[in-house]
Amino acid sequence: MSGHNHGDDGVSRRKVLECMTWAGTGVLWTVTGGVPRSLGIIDSAQAATAAAPGMSFLQISDSHVGFDKPANPNALGTLEEAVNKINAMRAKPSFMIHTGDITHLSKAAEFDNAERIISQTKLDVHYVPGEHDFIDEEVKLYRERYGRGTKGHGWYSFDAGGVHFIGLVNVVDLKAGGLGNLGAEQLAWLEDDLRGKSKSTPIVLFAHIPLWTVYPQWGWGTEDGGRALEYVKGFGSVTVLNGHIHQVMQKVEGNVTFHTARSTAFPQPAPGAAPSPGPMKVEDARLRSMLGVASINFKQNEQRLAIIDTPLQG
Repeated sequence: MSGHNHGDDGVSRRKVLECMTWAGTGVLWTVTGGVPRSLGIIDSAQAATAAAPGMSFLQISDSHVGFDKPANPNALGTLEEAVNKINAMRAKPSFMIHTGDITHLSKAAEFDNAERIISQTKLDVHYVPGEHDFIDEEVKLYRERYGRGTKGHGWYSFDAGGVHFIGLVNVVDLKAGGLGNLGAEQLAWLEDDLRGKSKSTPIVLFAHIPLWTVYPQWGWGTEDGGRALEYVKGFGSVTVLNGHIHQVMQKVEGNVTFHTARSTAFPQPAPGAAPSPGPMKVEDARLRSMLGVASINFKQNEQRLAIIDTPLQG
């Protein structure tokens, strides 16, 4: 997000939230009266300080435990680096969200290794699956670990700190080109889940593949995501958190703020910047500046939601 003055409250929110950056790890959102504000990219110590006053939670995504190709021969190691950054935060987050692709090949050992590292945060973790978590032969390893008490293929909701969180699954029935899909059953459940909720309740939707159309040629979007977004139109504050594309991209549409998170494993090219998506090899010195996690902070009865994004390195 270089080129914008993030320290000034008068900065254009749209410019901040629409820009795309490779430089961060943790993102802090602060909400005041349903209006989002980004504090921009700052270091982890500043993020911890800024997060302290309100209910904060972390987003982590695309750890791809088991990946060992040239783009990052040690994805487990960079996941551990991200966890060490989380543990160094002065203000302990309330919980963590993982937006999918915990593993690379859905192997039991990969899930075990991911759990061993992520559990070092000593945080409650709320998961949704990525397509890489659903490729074991019987498609049961993710569900056995994280699917208990959920609906359908693993969707669910919960409340925390005055915010209603909804975990969605859009990786089961991928459409042409790899586009995500929620399906009629899940959409009906979502509509029912939101029924009766006060329109002043902040809503956080989280899923693996972006619910908004980032780049359909690469499957970076959800075919029926628009239907899900119709159900949250009347709410004053809606935040949509996704992973999958391994880079930070943000935008605002009406009452909805969209944010995709970095991977802790490897970067992918910007939309259209390569013949196809996939692991992108960069110079070793640059890798950790392109990996990270997100920190989000919510302050009850205030008007703004702020994001801080901090890289593993740099």
